[in-house]
Amino acid sequence: MSDSIKHECGIAMVRLRKPLSYFIEKYGSPTYAVNKMYILMEKQRNRGQDGVGIANIKIGQKPGLRYISRYRSIDQEPIKSIFEKIAKKYKKASKEGKDNYYDETWMKENCAFTGELWLGHLRYGTHGKNSIENCHPFLRQNNWRSRNLVVAGNFNMTNVDHLFDILVKLGQHPKEKVDTVTVMEKIGHFLDEENNDIFRKYKEHYTNQEITEVIESELDLQKVLSRACKDFDGGYAMAGMVGHGDAFVARDPAGIRPAYYYADDEIVVVASEKPAIKTAFNVDYDQIKEIDPGHALIIKKDGEYSQKKFIEPIKKSSCSFERIYFSRGTDPDIYNERKNLGRLLVPQILKSINFDLKNTVFSYIPNTAETAFLGLLQGVEDYLSAKRKEVVLDGKPHMGNMEDFLSFRTRVEKIVLKDAKLRTFIADDEHRDEMVAHVYDTTYEVINKGKDTLVIVDDSIVRGTTLEKSILTMVNRLEPKKVVIVSSAPQIRFPDCYGIDMSKMSEFVAFRAMVELIKDYGKEDLLDEVYEFCKGALQRKENINHINKLWDQFTYEQISNKVAEIVKPEGMTAELEVIYQTVDNLHKACPNHSGDWYFTGNFPTPGGTRVANQSFVNYMEGKLVRAY
Repeated sequence: MSDSIKHECGIAMVRLRKPLSYFIEKYGSPTYAVNKMYILMEKQRNRGQDGVGIANIKIGQKPGLRYISRYRSIDQEPIKSIFEKIAKKYKKASKEGKDNYYDETWMKENCAFTGELWLGHLRYGTHGKNSIENCHPFLRQNNWRSRNLVVAGNFNMTNVDHLFDILVKLGQHPKEKVDTVTVMEKIGHFLDEENNDIFRKYKEHYTNQEITEVIESELDLQKVLSRACKDFDGGYAMAGMVGHGDAFVARDPAGIRPAYYYADDEIVVVASEKPAIKTAFNVDYDQIKEIDPGHALIIKKDGEYSQKKFIEPIKKSSCSFERIYFSRGTDPDIYNERKNLGRLLVPQILKSINFDLKNTVFSYIPNTAETAFLGLLQGVEDYLSAKRKEVVLDGKPHMGNMEDFLSFRTRVEKIVLKDAKLRTFIADDEHRDEMVAHVYDTTYEVINKGKDTLVIVDDSIVRGTTLEKSILTMVNRLEPKKVVIVSSAPQIRFPDCYGIDMSKMSEFVAFRAMVELIKDYGKEDLLDEVYEFCKGALQRKENINHINKLWDQFTYEQISNKVAEIVKPEGMTAELEVIYQTVDNLHKACPNHSGDWYFTGNFPTPGGTRVANQSFVNYMEGKLVRAY
């Protein structure tokens, strides 16, 4: 993705199912859990970059001793910063405790981050300032263990105002109107209610101290989540720990946000990506399970775990952008899906180059597009094999030198390179274009000037800014006859409100292309008509996406051609064509991940449709603000 967009947050949870002494004896150190957490978070660093947090709970700690520890960081290398601080705690304990360093009781009483329950979070904020107060995990404190709540998640809620109003009606006074606070406080409220219900049930039969133990044993997190999450509208994989040792990871009813787990007799582990679990624990991929939509993986204080339905699941719409871009491509399923995305583009590309492979050079940018590029090359080789079979086996005539035809190989070059030392995100908007122009460099003397077509594969084209301001200007200096930019993802037409920072419709180059076509064809009245429809839908709270009426005016190819006009820089002499993946082929490549709302406008929740309508209203009113 040569255009920079913000990523999705990542979560990591580890629950030791055996005492710390077991791990000390088996692995020779009390650092087993902290080492695993470090690997889980490092292997998900691609998901979040502007903040990190980690929390730990010691189960069964005596009164008077600290049992919850938390560190958060927004340092330049936040993961390294946090784990170096934890390492210092262990190093200090090894010096002060000497032989006690291998004693579970002493370590839990004298060293922080030695508990059985861990929760880590990688933040990539889509909203709000990059401050340490915005970093998860969030902590809701109380003097009763079973009322303490630690929450972290990969989520965005579309109805924060509604959730905020619910909290106010409950009598609360939230300190901020943001989804992280409202989500935690809503779960916290019903956690308190659950505590109260159990207390009232047993207050005539036990002392208060005895009831505390009963509450911790009988606390029903499934019930808490069912009551707390019924009003949520958004995508979420939400993790929480209760002070006494219960924990949960809850997934939204459409399965929009990813969550995976692995369990054996030693541990239960949860992460946003399977490769992180695979690497950290060296287990087979088929042992890693997916948390079902509308279900929560609930881990009890005694280490027992199960999946429980807390909200009725709806049609599964897991995010396809996860597959195209965000998740690590080392996941075998994702790797094959990305290759298929490339392979399925072959017919469009062959048509674009008029089947002239001899005078075509293939390349890709950025590195995340490499797997789709490999699939594309395999598809081209399959095409060549079929053509050779027609000539050699079927006796079909062939023009040209037979030896050259049989020995021909696809031309592949590394044309565009990104200079990792230059980071465009540090520049303000006024100077970003100038920075973009210097982020990429190109390879010279590999293109036959005025003769070759250059095909460049990207994993997606969002804004088109980098193409226009940098890449196309550079490759034009190579003097190709034609440049074909290929996106392995379909045209991004609608905002995302479930985790990715894509809420301003006016920023999408495909949307800009559609609006220009509307004007080219003298259909400006349609813009005003759809604007009124969207405003009416928002007022009446209708779950109707009116913007598709605009998209329906033009073919997919018309939009792509107009995108090419928009991103073609002044002075570019080479012919330019832009090719997008089709939605049908996206579904063929990723059959089990049908979430495609940013491409089609088919939002899995009413809140998504509302955000789309609001985004268009904002565009028509000239408001450059988030639509939710």
